[in-house]
This record gives sequence, C-alpha cells and structure tokens, in this order.
Amino acid sequence: MLYSLPYLNVFSEIGVLMYRIKIRSKLAIFWNTLKDVFISSVSLAVIIVIVCGFVAPLEDKSDYIKLIVGYFSVVFGQAVFLAGLNISILPIGKLVGSSLIRLKKAVYIILFGVVFGVLATVAEPALTVLAKQTNMIMPVIDETVFIWIMGLGIGLLVGYSLFRIMKDQNIKIVFAVLYVITFATMIFVPKQFVGLAFDGSGATTGDISVPFILALGWGVSTTMSKHKSNDDSFGLIGLASVGPILTLAIYGIFLNIKYKGVLPPEQVYDPGALDALGEIVLSNLGGVALAILPVIIVYLPFQLFLIRQPKKEFAKILAGTAIVFFGLLIFLVGIDYGFAFAGKYIGEVFLDASRPEWFKWILLIIGFILGAAITLSEPAVTVLGEQLEEITNGHIKKNTIRMTLAIGIGFAALLAMIKILTEIDILWFLVPLYIIALVMMIYTPKLFVGLAFDSGGVSGGALTSAFLTPLTLGVSQAVAAANGTQGSILVNGFGLIAFISVTPLISVQFLGIVYDIRTRKANKELSEAELHEMEELALLAESVEESRAEQAEASRTSEAEPQEAQAENNAENVHE
Repeated sequence: MLYSLPYLNVFSEIGVLMYRIKIRSKLAIFWNTLKDVFISSVSLAVIIVIVCGFVAPLEDKSDYIKLIVGYFSVVFGQAVFLAGLNISILPIGKLVGSSLIRLKKAVYIILFGVVFGVLATVAEPALTVLAKQTNMIMPVIDETVFIWIMGLGIGLLVGYSLFRIMKDQNIKIVFAVLYVITFATMIFVPKQFVGLAFDGSGATTGDISVPFILALGWGVSTTMSKHKSNDDSFGLIGLASVGPILTLAIYGIFLNIKYKGVLPPEQVYDPGALDALGEIVLSNLGGVALAILPVIIVYLPFQLFLIRQPKKEFAKILAGTAIVFFGLLIFLVGIDYGFAFAGKYIGEVFLDASRPEWFKWILLIIGFILGAAITLSEPAVTVLGEQLEEITNGHIKKNTIRMTLAIGIGFAALLAMIKILTEIDILWFLVPLYIIALVMMIYTPKLFVGLAFDSGGVSGGALTSAFLTPLTLGVSQAVAAANGTQGSILVNGFGLIAFISVTPLISVQFLGIVYDIRTRKANKELSEAELHEMEELALLAESVEESRAEQAEASRTSEAEPQEAQAENNAENVHE
C-alpha cells in the first residue's frame, strides 16, 4: 500500500492536468466563436458609432448605455448560443437523423421528418425576433401562433423533401412547380403578408433547423435514394424554405376573411418601448423555454429506445441545452434593450426633415455595405463555400462563392432600400428575380440548383433579423411620415430577407453554369488531347510495324544471299 501511494499521486496529478487541458480547450473554442461573432458585427458597430456618435447624436445620454449593453449582449449571447449549439442541438440533429434510417419504413421517416422540422424551426432565434417585430406592428398576429405556423411550413416541406429523395423526383421540376404555386397564391394574399411571408421563409432556416434538415437529408439520400449521388444531398433547405411562405400566406388569407377584408390598424413600431432590463428578461423567458423544450422532449424517446448514448454524453447534451437557453435569452434581451432601437433610429435619421433630400439615398450605400459585410462573416456561407470547393475539386474556390454571395446580398439590401424609399410593391422586384432564377435552372447542373436554393435559405442569419430588419422598418415608418401617407409598415418595411434569399439563387447558379462550361471545355480539350495522343500512338505503331517489316525483309535477304552463293559454289564444283 505504501509503495502504491506515489503512483496514485502521479495519476491524480495527470487527471487534474487533463481536466485543466479540457477546460482550456473548451474555453479556447468559445473564445474563437466569440471572436468570429464579434468580427461579423464590426460593420454594424462602425455604422452605429458613426451615425449615433457623429451624424445624429442621441438626445438622451442614457440611450448610449442601452446601445452598448444591447450590442455586447447580442454578441455575447450569440457566441454562448452557438457554443451550446455545438454541444447539444447539433449532436441531437445528427443522432436523430442517423437513427431515423433504422426505422426502415418510409412513412415513419417522413412523419418524424415533419415533427423534427417543426420543432427545430420554432427554436430559431431569427424567427423569434421576426415574430416579436411583427406582433409589435400588428398585435392581432400572435407571436406563438406566428412561430408555430412557420415551423409547420418547414416541417411539411421537410417531409415532402424526404419523399422526393426516396422517389427520385427531379428537383428542378419540383422547384418550378412549388414557386408557380407560391406566386399564384400571392394573388389572394393581403399585401401586409406578402413581404412578411418571404422574410419569414429566410428567418426559419438558421443555426438550429439547418443541421437537423441536412442530417435527415444526408441519411435518407445515402440509404434510400435510388442513385445515392451528391445531387440528392442538396436542395432540402431550399425546398423547406418554400413551406413557410405558403403557410403564412394561408394564415394571412384566413385573417383577411376573419376581419372581412379590413385588417386591424397597425401600431407604431417602437422597439424601445420596454425600458426596464428586468421586465425585458421576464418577457423573453417563456418564449425561449417554448423554443428549446420541444426539441428535448422529442429527443428523449430516441435516446431511450434507439440512440442509447452513455449517461455521460447524455448529461453533456442536457448541459449544452441549458447553455443554448441562456445564450438565446441573452441574445434576445440585447435586441429588445438596445440593438433593435439602434436599427430603427438609424433608419429614421436619414429621412429627417431637417436634412437635404439626397441624404436619404445614403441608405443604399449603408444597405450594400452591411449586407456584404454580414455575409462575409456568416459561418453558414463559409461552410457552403468549403462544400462547393470540395465538390468541384477546387475548380471553384470557397472565397469565390463567399465574394459572389456577399456582392449578391449587398445588392439585395440595396434593392430593399430602393423598394422602401420608392414604396414600390415588392412583387415587382421578386417576380422577375425568381423568373430569372427558374429559367437559369434549365442551364444549371442539377447539383448547383440544390446548392443555390440551399444558400438562399441560409443567407439570412440572426444578425440580419436583429439589426437590418429594424433598420428597414424604421426607414419605412419614416417614409410614411415624410410623405404624409398612411402607408403600411408591414407592406413596405418587410422584404429585406426576401431579397437576401433570392439573390443567391442567381449568383450560385451563375457559378454552376460557369463551372459546367469550364468542365465541358476541359473534357473537350482532354478528349481532343486523348484523340491526338491516340493518333500519334497509331502513327508510331504503324512506323514500328513498317520498321519491323523492313528489318524482317532485310533479314530474309541477308539469309538468302549466303544460300545463293553456296548454291553457285556447288554448281561450279559440279561443273569442274
């Protein structure tokens, strides 16, 4: 026993050291996440400082404290949320996605695909923010109802997407049919819900729902698809994004019928209405819990009967869920306390009556810069770029897709500002853009069609809903006041995420067409080179054969000459 004590001490020290290393590695991961989120928000911070610090200083000095607290709460909250996501929600998505395939029967897979599509969506931070903004303008639209309607749209289309993979339906035809149905439905939808429906579509596909959907799609495509190709692995996000457009459109039609064609009047958009920090925290507790708990509740049966992870891993997932809860709470509190207020204030500053008429057009530049900057820092865009580089064997670099999407989404934000300032109906913009995207599908490789629609679904992140949407709503409200009109904020203010969702469809498909042209050119050059090489080989073989024939002839001649000489000698001897 005495001799074993030193060894026990050594092992104890090693254990403590390993624990410290583990803690340090986790802290390092969190620090990197925090740094990435901060970098992605730098452009927003610069704009806030310039406008609120120099262009139009805030009258109430306490508002600066709200801005600072709100900004750092959003940054820190998102970092905590993403860190918890990697520990809990993402592993749940992967585990459930892989375990669903063990059910074998297609009907069960589709049913659970619908359920998990709904539950993963209701936890999306961007959707929660959009629901709060919508309720503030039109209280008749309940936040909870709004979130679950959008979640139902995602769930139904996830189920259909899995069915499409199993039945090997052409994704190009599916997209064309769905969008024809979507725009035909818009004829009957109240104007207040058109831009909102498309915005909701972009807000539903984010950090939580995307991993679930991709895990399900990958599992089904690799086990139950007829072709099992990369083509089937993409497009699920794009297809799922159509669902919320249709479900919210139907909800708008229902409300329009309920109120006999005259919807209740809109309220003033005032994100700074709640001043007490404690009141804001309490108001968000229930919504955050409602978003997170359903995912855990549905995960438990899978853990008990199919997955059966070790207790340590199960406890780790539960701990990660608690981190997700607090991260999402801090994020939403930061938005309500000061971040959304900043967006609205900046939007109104540029339409102040005391400023020259041309001053408002600076919003186009601000929109472009913010749209491009947020896109470049968006983690989902980086992942998409890496996927595309891998699939194309390096022919299209990840930075190429990132820059293409950044320019496209910057242009989308610019278009959104033009729409708001001119009060032009959003369909005059969206219909031509979607027609271009649908026509491009004819010439785009199947793989890139799925990638394009997926990229459109993931481009609108949480920061877009947190800052850019309040910005556009503030501009819309200021435009209505400046023009002396009773213009609807819901009609004119929403639509930014809709633009952000459609421009990647065009840009990524353009890259697909370029890639296809390059591939065909390379294959043609390779075929010509191979043909030329074969011709050279044939000529070489022919020359070798000729050389061999000449050598054989020469050999025969050389053998025949001695024989002839010998015959002549023999003849001469006989003669003698």
